[in-house]
Amino acid sequence: MIRSSFNDGWQVRPKVNPFAELSGATLPFQRVTLPHDALIGQERTAAGGADGGAGAYFPGGVFEYRKTFTVPPEHSGKRVLIEFEGVYRDAVVHVNGDYAGQRPYGYSAFHVDVTRFLRLGDDNEIRVEARSHRDSRWYTGAGIYRDTWMHIGGPVRIAPRGLRITTPDIDAERAVVELVTRIENDEIRTRTVDVHAEIRDSAGTVVADDTAKTTVLPGESATCRQRLYVRDPSLWSTDTPALHSGRVTLTDHHGTVDAGSATFGMRSLQLDPDRGLRINGATVKLRGACLHHDNGVLGAATHTRAEERRVEILKDAGFNAIRMSHHPMSRAMLDACDSLGMLVIDEAFDMWTSAKSDFDYSLSFPEWWERDIEAMVADDFNHPSVIAYSIGNEIPEVGSPHGADWGRKIAEKVRSLDSTRYVTNAVNGMLAVMADLAAMRQGQESGTEGAGINSLMADPAQAMERIATSELVTRRTAESFSVLDIAGMNYAEGRYALDRELFPHRIILGTETFSTRIGSAWRLIEEHSHVIGDFTWTGWDYLGEVGIGRPRYLNPDGPLPEFLAPFPHLTADCGDIDITGHRRPASYFREIVFGLRAQPFIAVQRPEHHGKTFVGTPWAWSDTLASWTWPGFEDAPVKVEVYSAADEVELSLNGHAIGRRPVGAGQGFRAEFGTLYEPGELLAIAYREGVETGRSTLRSATGPVMLRAHSDRTAVAATGGDLAYITLTLTDATGILHTAADRSVSVDVSGPAVLEGFGSANPSTEERFDAKERCTHEGRALAVLRPTDTGTIRLTASAPGCAPVSVTVTAR
Repeated sequence: MIRSSFNDGWQVRPKVNPFAELSGATLPFQRVTLPHDALIGQERTAAGGADGGAGAYFPGGVFEYRKTFTVPPEHSGKRVLIEFEGVYRDAVVHVNGDYAGQRPYGYSAFHVDVTRFLRLGDDNEIRVEARSHRDSRWYTGAGIYRDTWMHIGGPVRIAPRGLRITTPDIDAERAVVELVTRIENDEIRTRTVDVHAEIRDSAGTVVADDTAKTTVLPGESATCRQRLYVRDPSLWSTDTPALHSGRVTLTDHHGTVDAGSATFGMRSLQLDPDRGLRINGATVKLRGACLHHDNGVLGAATHTRAEERRVEILKDAGFNAIRMSHHPMSRAMLDACDSLGMLVIDEAFDMWTSAKSDFDYSLSFPEWWERDIEAMVADDFNHPSVIAYSIGNEIPEVGSPHGADWGRKIAEKVRSLDSTRYVTNAVNGMLAVMADLAAMRQGQESGTEGAGINSLMADPAQAMERIATSELVTRRTAESFSVLDIAGMNYAEGRYALDRELFPHRIILGTETFSTRIGSAWRLIEEHSHVIGDFTWTGWDYLGEVGIGRPRYLNPDGPLPEFLAPFPHLTADCGDIDITGHRRPASYFREIVFGLRAQPFIAVQRPEHHGKTFVGTPWAWSDTLASWTWPGFEDAPVKVEVYSAADEVELSLNGHAIGRRPVGAGQGFRAEFGTLYEPGELLAIAYREGVETGRSTLRSATGPVMLRAHSDRTAVAATGGDLAYITLTLTDATGILHTAADRSVSVDVSGPAVLEGFGSANPSTEERFDAKERCTHEGRALAVLRPTDTGTIRLTASAPGCAPVSVTVTAR
């Protein structure tokens, strides 16, 4: 089928009751270009909106999209499909006033056959309704937030997503590549076509081809399976992500009937408890990041460049794998992971039959789960980056026989669609026995149970660890783990060694772990061959679940702060990387633990909290900043953290030694120093066996504040979801960041582009991402431009007390 973008020409508004419209109460439509997040521009309120702090205090709502389009008369007799890569949520589609289709799940791609509704040669109207209301534990956005496509095909055609490519047998000399093509026939007569398949390498050279005849009966479909052999194959891996393309062309005596193509990679997967996960025969430990789907200042809108940029930054930070949490990954991110060499655990659901929010997908799960699994596998099948499917996250049912049965059904459904990858499930042992814990609490309150459940629950990290390793969890989760290829475990590092003895054939993956425990967790992963990796919560900060990783301090006169932060908190504040893409201290610590960074890293605890008792959650890193600019705190006490894998680290200030401390794995890769703040230069030098292995410095910003603007690229594509990311920073004359001189920055855009989003990483703010004026946070802000045509784009920025600056980008 011929595919073309369907993203332009849309309008959107909050859904209006049709009876109210009869009385004159109406709302105007606003023009938008997809992908579009209808929620990110809504007003946040302290009242909590749809999901309260879970949804970052954005309101819920029902949104209505419409578009007028024309299908020419010559398309008579052809099949016309409209494909949606994602609509959040409960999408209902009407064409020319008639119901055409729906999809309850907000993360599944689906298509609607609009052929019978069309008026050929005339205007047609498509309307899409989407709802977001108390249905998630994180910020979801709303509306048509991923790409849309129009597919047009003749009566004999390749089915949508109908080309699937596998590499079932690979060695150093040749690779077997199997292309499976599903062909549909709408005609009332039998058709026979020639199916020509060819494989091209990354340079476009044909490396194998084949032709086979395939007969398709009227009103049916047929599968053509072709095995091709590629000599001296270039294999896909995280270090060398070599990609190939497969193309299939259908022809008959009249000529070309249809054609389709797909990108794929040649690589082998092996798994066993002695050698762990092997890719192309080499053992790989997964250095993983859990990742939500929002794009920070863009909200939930899934732009191609936004997804690509996230993968680039994560890989530069030392990650080699992403677990998409807790929903199927976008196609744009799958493409980016393929091309950049990032492994993927793609996850289907956050709930099955047991609700986690008032109106979540559990209401639709029993009826729709199979179609949503089919959609996920169809999207993932040709992507070499995908190595495993996760069928759920922290599903409470897994601790019961009926829950284990659900897990078996879902796992077997996945295997029936794709037997080339592994199946896991991110199991939280504590949630799996919640009913038992509730009974223990009730027993304690009635005086019949002395297990001390209340004291256990006072520390969530300790609670999860102790419960996860208990005999109760061992027994209750045994069947649910047995239906999987990989036992995914959330916050259960205590089981790594335990299960080597209890379940010698069990292969474990830390599907979700505390970022604060990576030092000890990674040692366990390296020691145990049956544990194949770690996925931190979380690799990238995200909207919603507000403040779970925020710095908190003990108030002697009051209770501990609430788990979720009050309005106007916006982000979870717990990522290695903030929502603008800036790496935080935890990211460099992790890189050191992974053995990927020789230089030490310096992080400074904020002096305004010196002497206070830190009581952050297990998701909260220390309250540090990589800065030595603290005006107003001269001669005040301050603590400095230095991260390193060396034996020792030495710290000096302005040439005067502060001290030398042991560091490395035995000290948790961290050394702390106390000193008095004095502007100047802070220097850390790392030593192994007395020999310097690396050094790093922090310098104080001095003098007037300057505003600077820098684009991530000087040229972008005018179409295809490309974006220009403009970083705005406040610095001194030498370029040192002024982290303590925040001020409001205004931007103006000229040329063929629009300001798609503008903001900072401030975790608590009432500012909007659709404004043209924002305050920097710790000296930084980020503007994102979307090209609308070819030409020169100019962004000009100004701030009080600073000279205006501008940056130009060419859209081609």
